[in-house]
Amino acid sequence: MLKFAVIGYGHRIGGIVDKLVNSGEATLTAVMDVDLDAARAKAAEKGYENVTYYTDAEEMLKAETLDGVLIGTRCTLHTAYALLVAKYNLPLFLEKPVSTTEEDLARLATILPTMNEKTVVSFPLRTSAILLKVKEIVDSGKLGSVEHVQAYNNVPYGRGYYHKWYREEKETGGQWLQKATHDLDYINYLLGGLKPVRICAAKSQRVFGGDEPAGKLCADCDKSKTCLESPYNVKKNGDRYLIGPYCCFAKDVTIEDSGSCILEYETGMHVVYTQNFVARNGAGKRGARLIGFKGTLEFDWVTSKISVFRHQENITEEYRINGAGGSHFGGDQNLVENFIDVMKGIAPSDAPLSEGIFSAKLCLAAKKSSIEHVFVEL
Repeated sequence: MLKFAVIGYGHRIGGIVDKLVNSGEATLTAVMDVDLDAARAKAAEKGYENVTYYTDAEEMLKAETLDGVLIGTRCTLHTAYALLVAKYNLPLFLEKPVSTTEEDLARLATILPTMNEKTVVSFPLRTSAILLKVKEIVDSGKLGSVEHVQAYNNVPYGRGYYHKWYREEKETGGQWLQKATHDLDYINYLLGGLKPVRICAAKSQRVFGGDEPAGKLCADCDKSKTCLESPYNVKKNGDRYLIGPYCCFAKDVTIEDSGSCILEYETGMHVVYTQNFVARNGAGKRGARLIGFKGTLEFDWVTSKISVFRHQENITEEYRINGAGGSHFGGDQNLVENFIDVMKGIAPSDAPLSEGIFSAKLCLAAKKSSIEHVFVEL
């Protein structure tokens, strides 16, 4: 039985823990967290027994015999803990973004020689069933070479970023690193190693944030019946996405609610990507159009549908991806299975550290461009 530990037992990494344990091949052995009461309660709720708890990660790594480690802390701590795990040469499941600053990216790059293939970055979109099929079609040459990409992410659960601690850019690095890191990764994966050479971007904060006091709680507000983002109205409108405790129209909301970028590649082709966090319910959409001389492919994770338009034959092919449910459209399960193989030493990572670093680099460049209104050379 494989033994693994967790550094930062939050909600997101908790889902990965469950999948690892449910595989029947791995067991949760140790947890390091700053809130041990919450960590113990979460493990107890799941029925995980014989878990040892720590408040110091290095103490845990020295004391335990482990086959792998999961890092699920807040984003600004990802790099520091990844460097620590690298000292013990253990297989690592690392939440994205791998870093939130250029300085941390440079530090993280120092462990690439030993940790690249034994680190699985949390990029489940690249391992989801629909994207693997898209990759197969693109690589078959059916479209010809891809000469233009139009990608989009209209996030229907965006309120989670503004009612919770994610609203603080100093903790997350902003929405490029929170969301676009996934999308720019899968785009580069589909393009098969084609290298981007420069990027420009724009972002806007037009909806969330405002004049309400910093730290204001929805529970303390007298506008619950009139505010469209109040728990009362969210529940009344049947929106299934829960919200956090804080007012999303407060002064301490410091992140944008939309952004777009253009990536120019070494061949001269370019990619357009746009994301927004205002869309709700049926307006949610995530996917892309890939356009070549021979054909156009369009796919959307929300509908699990792929359409291929063959230009010279006036034929449209459609694919429906069945059984693509689960977290991140089934991509999380595939990542977990890959991490098990990495811990066993029988396979390399499907989402190696180098790809996490590259995606974060693109996102930091987009952030710089959107602030300074300039093209950024990569």
